[in-house]
Amino acid sequence: MSTTNPYAPPKGEVRDVAEYGGDPADRLLRLGAAILDGIVFACMVYLPLFVILAGAGELQEPATETNEVVLGLGVILMLVGGIAWIWLTILFVARNGQTIAKKLVGIKVVRSDGSPASLGRIFWLRNVVNGLLRIIPLYGLIDILFIFGQQRQCLHDKIADTIVVKA
Repeated sequence: MSTTNPYAPPKGEVRDVAEYGGDPADRLLRLGAAILDGIVFACMVYLPLFVILAGAGELQEPATETNEVVLGLGVILMLVGGIAWIWLTILFVARNGQTIAKKLVGIKVVRSDGSPASLGRIFWLRNVVNGLLRIIPLYGLIDILFIFGQQRQCLHDKIADTIVVKA
């Protein structure tokens, strides 16, 4: 005689489709990361130009060949810094949903179900679509004020179906 119950439920392991991404990031931490991202961008892109111009002293009037070389070098360093910033940002966002500053402060962007957010979702929905909507008067303020909701999602987070969590 068999000892197994033919009416017993199956004993298969059940797992959630996506693990929850973690605790929501603090509002001040997100603000700090946004400010820090601006500082990192300025240091990588604009600072080289200012250092070159400051090192050259006052440029001579009328324009001379030296002026053109100094300005050209400054522009080249700006472009190199900009390319390095773009490369690092794409690398970090593609790997784990973090900008340079988000990586430094320990937060990341994930889908609202906790699954990883793709580079395309973050770029197109959080940045491009949100940038286009900034044409609407007061949209930027409304976008930011949504962070004070219970879910701690800005409007661009709701558009992209993302949340920012502690990494």
